[in-house]
Amino acid sequence: MRLKGKVAIVTGGGAGVGQAIAQRYALEGASVALAEVDMERGKATEAVINSRGGQAVFVPADVSDEVQVKGLVQATLARFGRIDVLVNNAAIIPPQEGRAHELTNEAWDRTMSVNLRGYWLVSKYVIPTMLRQGAGSVIFIASPTGMLGFTRLTAYSTSKGGTLGLMRAMAADYAPEHIRVNAIVPGTMDTPMNAEELSDPANRKKYIAMAPAGRLGVADDISGMAVFLATEDSDYCVGGIFMVDGGLTAI
Repeated sequence: MRLKGKVAIVTGGGAGVGQAIAQRYALEGASVALAEVDMERGKATEAVINSRGGQAVFVPADVSDEVQVKGLVQATLARFGRIDVLVNNAAIIPPQEGRAHELTNEAWDRTMSVNLRGYWLVSKYVIPTMLRQGAGSVIFIASPTGMLGFTRLTAYSTSKGGTLGLMRAMAADYAPEHIRVNAIVPGTMDTPMNAEELSDPANRKKYIAMAPAGRLGVADDISGMAVFLATEDSDYCVGGIFMVDGGLTAI
């Protein structure tokens, strides 16, 4: 059990990549606080982890809301007493996504609020606990869209590019206090966030063709890297961008 005795917060932990990471962390011995806006998914994931002998608590939280983020951190500390790992994963693709001139102000603002402000806000309230403890690992789930040009994903791409900038700044700031900040970049994932896009067989075929690995990613592809970055095996990994994308960005 590589994470025995550690406590992790996983945002967006009720489905997809966040759920897979939370479940894998629990199997590796960590206690997990699941932050999720979908009550049904959050409760279901909590129940699955606990039924398998793990330790999980579901905390309803919108990561863009400061009061709810404070409540998430307080609830985690009240239940488990410490926070060793933060996985910033919660993100959205707005249904009104498109080219710059087509975006509504509301779609832009909501995307930035969740995908960028949310990563900063949860980090802001977790970091003081890690500073008191003298160590910690913060993991950002990023995206190739923040590194390459993808059409009709203006708000999402911009938010994910900002996520990498935030990660690098935090990595430089907190490394002297033994808090490691890194990012994982998944490829095109066959997860609920992309379900609508991938429901079109032509789109599915297109995205598979873009990855040299010859398949879409699944949530469990990401959880192994998330475990590595949560352990002392990654002690010298600071400000790293770890590609888990089937070769998408290699070509």
